[in-house]
Amino acid sequence: MPNSSSTNHLLSRQLKLKSLLQSAGLDSLMLNPGPSMVYLTGLNFHLSERPVVVFVSTDAPITIVLPELEQQKIRHLPYDVQAFPYGEDPSQWVKVFRKAIDSAGLNGKRNGVEPRQLRLLEYFLLTEASPQAQFIPAEDIVSRMRMFKDPSELTAMRIAVDIAQRALNATLPQVRIGVTENDLASELTLQLLRAGCDPLLPFSPIVSSGPNSANPHATPTNRKLSPGDLLVIDWGASHDGYLSDITRTFAIGNLSPELEIIGRVVLEANTAARHLVRPGIEIQQVDQAARSVIESAGYGQYFTHRTGHGLGMEGHEEPYIRSGNLTALEPGMTFTIEPGIYLPDKNGVRIEDDVAITDTGCETLTNLPREVRQLV
Repeated sequence: MPNSSSTNHLLSRQLKLKSLLQSAGLDSLMLNPGPSMVYLTGLNFHLSERPVVVFVSTDAPITIVLPELEQQKIRHLPYDVQAFPYGEDPSQWVKVFRKAIDSAGLNGKRNGVEPRQLRLLEYFLLTEASPQAQFIPAEDIVSRMRMFKDPSELTAMRIAVDIAQRALNATLPQVRIGVTENDLASELTLQLLRAGCDPLLPFSPIVSSGPNSANPHATPTNRKLSPGDLLVIDWGASHDGYLSDITRTFAIGNLSPELEIIGRVVLEANTAARHLVRPGIEIQQVDQAARSVIESAGYGQYFTHRTGHGLGMEGHEEPYIRSGNLTALEPGMTFTIEPGIYLPDKNGVRIEDDVAITDTGCETLTNLPREVRQLV
């Protein structure tokens, strides 16, 4: 049973969503299992071969189509819901979808969807059940709501940061010459769970060394750490469904002069971007603050991604910290700042922090040392 605080959050979000839908000329928002469904309804399902669809209508109770075996999840909801359960025979599912759509008064209406979340399985069932209905991209409405974190969400994110940082500190003593990337990634995963991370990690830790560290999204391998390597560790934790996402880079033994230089440049870029962040600043200015430092040092072509991305219930969400994004920063926005330099076939550096916009400036949620520390 949700507590009074979470109930108030859900009801407030649903009212706001209905107002936004009406302003956009939409009659409902259709949700698949995922972060937005949890955010708006408190219902947590996983995507499977059995479809689950929730309709948040502007003028009807919330409507849900779900498997019979999942009905226990909706017994104690703090709001009215029309449930349409179905059995194990897929040939009957369209009929159940048709009943749900008709009951909610959405046949032939304009229904918003999240294109990145909607699967063909549900889409085909919906269009067969209601050929006259329209399914219209509405991701901007949902992402705009989720982009601004309330105090309870920020608290969960701070705890997720604390869990992640404690887990890394517990893992670092295992770093030594000859240990493999896979060994460290496994240890870090264990320490995350021991530190209190939700059972489902936000993503598998990235542990990359030497030439592998020049790949921003490397997968850990059996490569052994060697003297002169840079070691990039990108990891995060989840607490109550909210995430952290952090990267730190370490030196294995003495570094070459160029690797020392790129470590200092990336640190300067990270600092420049974080110090700029405050309400009213255009997002593209944050990207440019980091990028100009790296370009001035002659490494612009080796900074191959945006400066950051929104963070919350998903590892990547709005706002995206990139060139051309003219959105002005506002209190409640949370995102990463993660400049990097990647020298192909050599080494790479990335330094990533999580930040939250406050009324007067910026709170950096992460506080582990940022310089490229020598561990061995």
